[in-house]
Amino acid sequence: MTGAASVVFDDELTRYDFGPGHPLAPVRIELTMRLARELGVLDLPELEMVAVPTAADDELELVHSAAYIRAVRAASERAASDSSGRRDLANGLGTADNPIFPGMHEACAHVVGASVEAARRVWTGEALHGVNIAGGLHHAMSDYASGFCIYNDPAIAIAWLLRHGASRIAYVDVDVHHGDGVQAAFYNDPRVLTVSLHESPLTLFPGTGDPTETGGPQAPGCSVNVCLPPGTADAGWLRAFHATVPPLLREFQPEVLVSQHGCDSHFLDPLAHLDLSVDGQRAAQLALHDLAHELCGGRWVATGGGGYAVVDVVPRAWSHLLAVVGGRPLRPETEVPISWRQYVARSTGRTAPAVMSDGLEPRYQDWESGYDPGSALDRCIQQCRRAVFPHHGLDATY
Repeated sequence: MTGAASVVFDDELTRYDFGPGHPLAPVRIELTMRLARELGVLDLPELEMVAVPTAADDELELVHSAAYIRAVRAASERAASDSSGRRDLANGLGTADNPIFPGMHEACAHVVGASVEAARRVWTGEALHGVNIAGGLHHAMSDYASGFCIYNDPAIAIAWLLRHGASRIAYVDVDVHHGDGVQAAFYNDPRVLTVSLHESPLTLFPGTGDPTETGGPQAPGCSVNVCLPPGTADAGWLRAFHATVPPLLREFQPEVLVSQHGCDSHFLDPLAHLDLSVDGQRAAQLALHDLAHELCGGRWVATGGGGYAVVDVVPRAWSHLLAVVGGRPLRPETEVPISWRQYVARSTGRTAPAVMSDGLEPRYQDWESGYDPGSALDRCIQQCRRAVFPHHGLDATY
């Protein structure tokens, strides 16, 4: 990597907190930053820590309706004075997934501000890469909350880039859940290519992301969905990624790459059914980093996302991501600092992993090795390729 990278972070980002027992626990952010610091990642010479602004309403309105933003603010204010937690089901607020909490609007706008700042710094050239690990809240829609997401920070960051002159942006979402909110925001916009690799909608929330969802009439082929069968592990996931993402991005020729790095595809994640390792997730991070340099002059905005194995997976996966963003990837065999493991034991009562690897080599067979019609994975890959490759002038045959 050449050029500075920005980590947009402050401790206020952990105020995005739905309360005890909710899967999206802010401790995962705290543990990640503490681990990255103790590994020396945050001291890398080209990795700059950057303060987080709070997004203004006009930035939120790049994706969300003014009425919805008023509803979020009103719910937030009610929660501060009404312990009964009144619900606003019309806007998806106050559900088990999206409970209302005091200061919710401000906390959510702060997360958006971090992703917009990462995008701004990359677009202006102040940084080559920008990352917001507290972001990646990709399910929120224009006028309702969904899937632990109140405001859609990656979509707003993309919309900010478009407003400020970007004309071709690629968004790649590797979360186990379909990136439905980002897809919806740009479904009919040919300037944005959205690619989501996720567990099949037949078996996982939000139930969307079928390969037939290929974009609106003005953007045919600009929505790409790679549906993966439950149980897909590193080899299959990486085969699917490399069979679809690089050829599409090379044809699309984006100016900026925006990526969402939910690590809930891990075999230990309690909310989904894919079987990736931290090693496979690291391989995906490296591949996206390389594509940003090959196609975008290095311009790369990365966010976090889902991830609910908050001790065993999230801190390691996102510490790897921060190191990749900083241009000094950690070796998989790197030992987890004993001081961090002791902190985890004291603060959570859990035993933390001892190394930054799951001990697996993320190897895969390239698509050029041949299509196997007897493989459920290969059939899923081919369904995606047939749906979108012709729109980009690419050959979708075996």
